[in-house]
Amino acid sequence: MNLKDITIGQFFPGDSIVHRMDGRFKLVLSFLFIIILFTADNFRALFIPCAFILMAYTACEISYVFIFKNMRPIMPILIFTGIINLFFVGGNEVLWDLGFVQIYLEGVRTCVFVIIRIVALITGMSIVTYTTSPITLTDSIESLLSPLKKLNFPAHELAMMMTIALRFIPTLVEETDKIMSAQKARGASLDTGGIAKRAKALIPVLIPLFISAFKRASELATAMECRCYRGGEGRTKMRQLKSSKIDYLVSVLMLCTLGMVILVNIA
Repeated sequence: MNLKDITIGQFFPGDSIVHRMDGRFKLVLSFLFIIILFTADNFRALFIPCAFILMAYTACEISYVFIFKNMRPIMPILIFTGIINLFFVGGNEVLWDLGFVQIYLEGVRTCVFVIIRIVALITGMSIVTYTTSPITLTDSIESLLSPLKKLNFPAHELAMMMTIALRFIPTLVEETDKIMSAQKARGASLDTGGIAKRAKALIPVLIPLFISAFKRASELATAMECRCYRGGEGRTKMRQLKSSKIDYLVSVLMLCTLGMVILVNIA
């Protein structure tokens, strides 16, 4: 896997309908999307949010290739989850009897269902970061958490930390790729041998990566202090968050999607 193909946490500028949506609505609707996904309890109901994801990618004018790129980093999790459900979910109809273990039809269905749900969850939530700039994302999180400021909750600081952590993912991925290339140029073998040998070979990669991450964090803190950053107290915003008819229209569409999923579950 090429680490440069990892697109989680990246922002792709554009002028699509989804790009122009209010960041606060995107965050709220993303949580509503999670509710829709976990409300669906059969394949017919799960097809509805999956179709909604394809519509969303079409609306935000982002290539479907990014859906597959999103899956590469979590492929081990998908394989592990699939194996667990495949071999440990029982049922009445046996498909394969391997002697020491049996694979049931219910296990195969559960395996496929869970994998589709995880893929839909990752690809659906990625739309928020793909179409929302870091500044807008920070302002949106802070706005949603602003009622907690009355309880002395550091809403701005938390929003800033979450956004910086999210946006540092592509940077750390690029740094990891450079370190691995440098170690391979020195003769290090990172892709051969058993699990124990590969884990041991990652030590020369992880140590420089942690040092680089702490160095970048220190440089970022220094740069923010030099620009007189003192948190959210008394700060003003150049761009004000405003909702539009598109936000309410998409919200109604999401609620209709939830209603359709519930109806399909009942049916």
